[in-house]
Amino acid sequence: MAEALRLAARGLWTTDPNPRVGCVIAREGEIVGRGWHRRAGAPHAEVEALAEAGERARGATAYVTLEPCAHHGRTPPCADALIAAGIARVVVAVQDPFPQVDGRGSARLRAAGVAVEQGLMAAQARELNLGFFSRIERGRPWLRLKLAASLDGRTALASGESKWITGRQARADVQRWRARSSAILTGAETVRRDDPALTARVEGACLAPVRVIVCGASGPPLGASLLGDGLAPVWLALPEGLRQTVPGCECLAVPAHAGRLELGHLLRELGARGLNEVQAECGPRLAGALLAGGFVDELLLYIAPCVLGESARPLFAGVHLQRMMQRWRFRTVERRAIGADLCWRLRPELAAEGVEEACSPV
Repeated sequence: MAEALRLAARGLWTTDPNPRVGCVIAREGEIVGRGWHRRAGAPHAEVEALAEAGERARGATAYVTLEPCAHHGRTPPCADALIAAGIARVVVAVQDPFPQVDGRGSARLRAAGVAVEQGLMAAQARELNLGFFSRIERGRPWLRLKLAASLDGRTALASGESKWITGRQARADVQRWRARSSAILTGAETVRRDDPALTARVEGACLAPVRVIVCGASGPPLGASLLGDGLAPVWLALPEGLRQTVPGCECLAVPAHAGRLELGHLLRELGARGLNEVQAECGPRLAGALLAGGFVDELLLYIAPCVLGESARPLFAGVHLQRMMQRWRFRTVERRAIGADLCWRLRPELAAEGVEEACSPV
């Protein structure tokens, strides 16, 4: 199963909106077939592994990171392919929550006399597809908030200048996180100020993330380079009633109050459009709104060994706490040095007086 998970991770940048899935077929202690899902519309992991195994699949065990599908989508059901190949046993890491599967694949296998076991390395399998599980189970993407800050927790000088707080290696790491994301989300003011490309600049195959721009009453950042660069889709989230057409962009009408978009509604719309993971790279006001709304599933925080001073911009704006017990707490998922900088990956905890309970990651 560990090998199947490693195979699945090869599709980290290419499978959207599908999950990343790997499959290993073993017989008499020997691996006879390997496969992984490469992209939507391509053969699933089980089909690739069966093709490599050939006749050796008969009587063998298939290790699959996600429950085999049982429906006709772009490809035929994998459960039927496993049955037809004579697989005797299927070990599944985690059940597929997709409504057209959700236990049906395992049930079909068992009905055909195939032994099915489930739960081996389930946590690792869910982690690999946390965005897919989030979209199916919660109706919205997994939201990762990327921030780069100085030792004193500042993200830019008072003038807005922020290039560059972190070093080249940390910035390259951000590109790899972008590559696995379905979308990059930012605010219109950030686009006006920085004129970013918001693309994933990596070596290797990568689906271009959608650029989602959250626009307030001031409207879209007309004149920004990304609006007409053709490098990736651009979706403009605009308040309902603000009717505007921008060539090359799709406009999403989002309910708003006092000029501020309902971010929960926007995230549900992104989920309905098949987005699994969204990486937010934005200024302190939008970052604060996402945090205060409870929409941040993960912080990707890069800390640089420098100081910007008290007049520089903070990580979050609009977050006002009066008592220590109100503080938001996070648990460390990963901490590593990247060049001279520190990358800290954190997820929220529920904090109450004398009680610490970790939030479910999806």
